[in-house]
Amino acid sequence: MRYSYGLTSALLLGGAAISLITGHPAGAQVAQNDDSQMARVVPRAGAPASFADLTAQLQPAVVNISTRQRIQVAGQQNPFAGTPFEGLFGNRGGGQPQTREAQSLGSGFIISADGYVVTNNHVIAPQGRGEVEEISVTLTDGTVLPAKLIGNDASSDLAVLKIERREPFPFVKFGDSSQARVGDWVIAIGNPFALGGTVTSGIVSAVYRNTGSGGAYDRYIQTDASINRGNSGGPLFDMQGNVIGINNAIFSPSGGSVGIGFAIPAEIAAPIVEKLRAGQEIERGYLGVQIQPVAGDLADSLDLPPNQGEFVQSVEPGQAADKAGIKPGDVITRVDGKQVTSDQTLSFLVANIAPGKRIPIELYREGQRRSVTVTVGKRPSEEELAQSQMFNGDPQQDDDRPASGATSGEALARDLGLQVSPLTARYAQQLGVPTDTGGLVILGVDGNSDAGQKGLQRGDIVVTANYRPVNAIGDLEAIVREAKSAGRESVLLRIQRRGRPLTYVPIRLR
Repeated sequence: MRYSYGLTSALLLGGAAISLITGHPAGAQVAQNDDSQMARVVPRAGAPASFADLTAQLQPAVVNISTRQRIQVAGQQNPFAGTPFEGLFGNRGGGQPQTREAQSLGSGFIISADGYVVTNNHVIAPQGRGEVEEISVTLTDGTVLPAKLIGNDASSDLAVLKIERREPFPFVKFGDSSQARVGDWVIAIGNPFALGGTVTSGIVSAVYRNTGSGGAYDRYIQTDASINRGNSGGPLFDMQGNVIGINNAIFSPSGGSVGIGFAIPAEIAAPIVEKLRAGQEIERGYLGVQIQPVAGDLADSLDLPPNQGEFVQSVEPGQAADKAGIKPGDVITRVDGKQVTSDQTLSFLVANIAPGKRIPIELYREGQRRSVTVTVGKRPSEEELAQSQMFNGDPQQDDDRPASGATSGEALARDLGLQVSPLTARYAQQLGVPTDTGGLVILGVDGNSDAGQKGLQRGDIVVTANYRPVNAIGDLEAIVREAKSAGRESVLLRIQRRGRPLTYVPIRLR
């Protein structure tokens, strides 16, 4: 699945009377009390007769945002370079970087009478190697005002701008997104495809949706209110006129709305916005681990229930997890008393803990429950994280893989789709690892097996299976037999590949 992050802003308004957008109190809806059993069970009638009154009150606080940027692009190579015709068609750039002007469009909303505006960071952030030269905010009456960037945060994808004029601005307020329920009406107002002042309605499709992106704030309100490119940064309203979310992204195979949009919950956004507005640094907790969910084959290979806990693939030396004794292969199940689940991920829980705080962490290690105390570290910036990940990608393929040699018996080929051999000194020299390295080297992989589908390849070294060292073919065969006897459908292999850190891979038995 690919998530399309377009410039999208949506104000989801559903219900009856709304509160305020100008700072002045409005009438409150009086609930009709009915003590009958029917009134308690049967919901009230569906959509309001119209969203017009609510929209009229909220729309003046929603703005369109545009930026003018200068970006560097690669220059076009002259196809006649080095020939007598090199100068015939003029200067084509000679491959040197060239500067171009670019624009971005999005949405936002005013949160105070003195002109503070909230939007997404990706609306105002420069594209690639570029620099934002100008940010403009367009009000609903067509007035265009220059905007100053007060603060932005890439991790949460939030930014705060400031606009000025003599008259006070209409504004809206954050609500309590923790009270949002699946099925609640919402409305979205924004600037899709530069069509300013567009209003759409829908319901809350899911709360605390994890999209699988693995970020520190991968926790969204999902809605079916139509959200498209240009809506990013706009508010998602409840029926009381409160901002319960900031429209951020859509899932779309086509690039357009398919009814699956995501908004940053107000309970996450509001504290960050206040810090940005005050010029404070955003600090987040950090453990320094590479993780993956305990699900599917991985859960089966560990003999653990799925979607409970996160599996530690690797630990960064010197970081908080390493200092506390957390090791690769551990399964972290609780952080500071809170359970790690698919809706409440380890990344999310740790990011929302202040650096320097000492917290208990519960984990499983080789089937045994343990507890450690961690002093939470400070999360690096997104740029620093991206730079460190550059060194953990797939290395360029080379030819330093072992040649064919003695292989395993039929059992491993049948059950795992692998042909392996003990890691001899000759193989170790070919693979560039110390000659005393233990494990089994993979000499062949059946492309139709689960091992083949998960990317295992000739030259990989199987270091352990189900946490036990495998230095002989019989070691691995015995572990596979035990797994099959126990009714388990997978085994957990720890793989070493040249140029990459050790990685755990669950392999389904055939």
